[in-house]
Amino acid sequence: MKRIRKIIMIYLSLLLLLSGCGPQKEEAPTPLDTIDDSGQDLQEPEMDTQTPSPEPAPDTPPADGMVRSRITNEWIDEKIADRRPISFMVPNTKTASQYGISKADILYECNVESNITRLMGICENWDDIEKLGNIRSSRDYFMYWSFEWDAFHIHYGGPFYMDNLLERNDSDYINLNIDISKTYHFRDVAKNDFDNAFTSSALIKKYINNAGFALDYRDNYSDEQHFLFSSDQMPNMLTQYEDSIPAREVDMSLAYPLTNCYFKYNEETGLYDRYQHLSGTPDGPHIDMATNTPLTFKNLLVQNTYYEVRDQKGYLSFQCHDTTRDGWFFTNGRGIHVTWEKPSDYGATRYYDDNGNEIKLNTGKTMICILPDGDAFMVDGKTITSNS
Repeated sequence: MKRIRKIIMIYLSLLLLLSGCGPQKEEAPTPLDTIDDSGQDLQEPEMDTQTPSPEPAPDTPPADGMVRSRITNEWIDEKIADRRPISFMVPNTKTASQYGISKADILYECNVESNITRLMGICENWDDIEKLGNIRSSRDYFMYWSFEWDAFHIHYGGPFYMDNLLERNDSDYINLNIDISKTYHFRDVAKNDFDNAFTSSALIKKYINNAGFALDYRDNYSDEQHFLFSSDQMPNMLTQYEDSIPAREVDMSLAYPLTNCYFKYNEETGLYDRYQHLSGTPDGPHIDMATNTPLTFKNLLVQNTYYEVRDQKGYLSFQCHDTTRDGWFFTNGRGIHVTWEKPSDYGATRYYDDNGNEIKLNTGKTMICILPDGDAFMVDGKTITSNS
């Protein structure tokens, strides 16, 4: 009898298992905060693994070891950011060669004698330049602008007016005119005698090493915060100024009659493209001959400056240290009137709006046009004179 009962129990257990009514694993209860008042399950579905990751938060470096440039506000390698830039003198005449000029993060233009302008580039990442120049002579006022970046000043001689600056112990320069053995420069025999001196990254580094110059920024020789910049997320459109003006074309021909340079705002890129038609040359974009790259800038600064003619040869003197002069700032197709000040040799030139607030530049390259007091330029066909 017991045997029959056991067989019956086994038979019933098999039936329960086959019908799905046997013991099952209990599911974890749904959390109360994922159920609405109607009993609906509000628990979020699992994350789609193919969903792209969000954009980096503002001022989050795109890669490890990158920081904001004090010169352009762009993301750069921190090793480059700690290293001093170079400044280099380039002529701007129809016989000049201009190799490597597009490497400049800041480009200055200023008159020298005989209405000729000379250019000085400030370059932060100067590691891979095979041919830079042609390098020409400097002037003392260019050296003062170079000082405020704590740059290695590369030039080919200059008038005696700059001798006192060259003799200073804190003035780190690379004068290719005294490089008789051509250890730090080379010649392009296809060019004339004035426009055939060039250098390179390798030769610059060799000079700096042999001279024992400090490679990284020196303490108290430049302002760590030189320009103020707007964030990439909220660029400065200048529309916050009621008196800002449209600036689709900024023409410097009145002030630079031999260079005849001008800038056109490019709606697609948000940059100012530089053009010029030197005396005896066709009108067209200003090109870097090394890369066939046109020069473009995010920011334009026009700096009206007191000047004097020094002698019968026409050598000029510009007052770089001042607190009383004005100028203009252009970016994103608009412009505002500004004032500027430079209190010391190594102190930054700072620019202020008419409310006395320091202006904010936009991330990118900057062109600085130095104008003699009283000279004029044009914006969208309208003539603007200093202190106007």
